[in-house]
Amino acid sequence: MPGELLEGRVSVDDPAEASALHNRGYFGTPRSGGGLDLNLLEAVYLVEAERLEVRRGGKPVSLRELFRAAGAAVEGFEIRYLVYRDLRQRGYVVEFRDGLVDFQVLPRGGAPKKTPSKYWVRALSERAVFDLAELLERAEEAAAVRKSLLLALVDEESDLTYYAVREALPRGHRPPASVSGKIVVDYQGDRAAVLDETQAKLLHEAGYFGKLVGRRLQLSLLETAYLLKAGLVEVRNAETDRPIRLSRLVREAKAIQPDFELRLRAYEDLTSRGVISKTGFKYGSHFRAYEGDPEAHHAKYLVHVVPKGHRGAWPEISRAVRLAHGVKKQILFGEVGDEVRYVKLAPNVIRIKSG
Repeated sequence: MPGELLEGRVSVDDPAEASALHNRGYFGTPRSGGGLDLNLLEAVYLVEAERLEVRRGGKPVSLRELFRAAGAAVEGFEIRYLVYRDLRQRGYVVEFRDGLVDFQVLPRGGAPKKTPSKYWVRALSERAVFDLAELLERAEEAAAVRKSLLLALVDEESDLTYYAVREALPRGHRPPASVSGKIVVDYQGDRAAVLDETQAKLLHEAGYFGKLVGRRLQLSLLETAYLLKAGLVEVRNAETDRPIRLSRLVREAKAIQPDFELRLRAYEDLTSRGVISKTGFKYGSHFRAYEGDPEAHHAKYLVHVVPKGHRGAWPEISRAVRLAHGVKKQILFGEVGDEVRYVKLAPNVIRIKSG
């Protein structure tokens, strides 16, 4: 079927051929009075599928020439086209959007103007910047109109990985901690402990704080700072027995862990949501987070926090998502600003067309 290459589009003028092309896959935008306008993503795909022959001034246009024209007319054409092609080959109807997302994708069997789109898709190179604030904004916009936001990451060998993105609101079952009297915590430099056996058990049972090691309760510095700030414990220097104030504890913790205050903000936020947070060191994240008793349940989340405005690299994010998926946990990325907001990324959400 012939089409004429014009500025930024390919025109199919024969009404019968245009109608047949549109009705078999919903390609292009029908024109009043007949004919069809194809965007250059659609045109390249149809040429590759040998369903379209593109001409310019009556002369055939080679695929290489068409790629060059598309690359000049469509920003990020190569990345966008690889995603468009993959979605089409998986059996989806795909509509190009020239804006903050690249495509809207209809469910299989759906028709434009009759069926609401199911997904909003952003096409990104693996070399693109990971911008958590932007992801939160896009996820919020998609959720507001009941769409699922997908990121399609294209690696240097043109393989694709899809991630579902949505804002997360973690919730747990830990009640607010309460103890009778102040518990004495011995500060030991890079950790702390409750050495009195009775007090150790009391504090641990009050909110699953720390880890019982023999008769003592070992606390992380985050837990210690949180409990001191909440007025539930008294912190003393393990060598001199002198009281340690919160400002000094935080200052000394920052000296050995520069992002301590960032982690503390996230720890406080998760705790306020009833979530029980323990170190995620062995998983390469800041926290592993539980909805209930960590001695009776597996962690539901791995949480990694970054400051507001953070921009990172996608290979690092890919590793974190893959690791969390491999150990059957959800990965949350927390943005710490005036408030703490979380984004959940989940892999492998686009299913291959059956048959």
